[in-house]
Amino acid sequence: MGGLYGLISVILGAYAAHSLRDVISSASLSSWQTGVSYQMSHALVLLFTGLWLQLGGPRVLVFAGAFFSAGVLGFSGSIYLLVLTQISWLGPVTPLGGLSLIAGWISLVVAVLRVKGFAPGQEP
Repeated sequence: MGGLYGLISVILGAYAAHSLRDVISSASLSSWQTGVSYQMSHALVLLFTGLWLQLGGPRVLVFAGAFFSAGVLGFSGSIYLLVLTQISWLGPVTPLGGLSLIAGWISLVVAVLRVKGFAPGQEP
């Protein structure tokens, strides 16, 4: 999923730079670039999370990956759709995607704490 999100973010970034810049407002282009930036950074953390899980990382990484995956769809995906369609009901989806991204980062922190022996319910 991380590789796919990374690929799509490069394509969408190039699309905006070459095809959208003369069609949409600078504010919309800035929003689009925010979506691309968040998508790429979370593509990278998804690759890291999956690799760590494959190497025997704690099971909570499954939740981190799911939250990151859903968060990219909700956050970046809603931004792309808002820019292209101007459908106003998509506005509240963006912060929900952001909350999912936050939950992914919390899950990743919990994974680190578990490995270090500091997670709730574990003896340090």
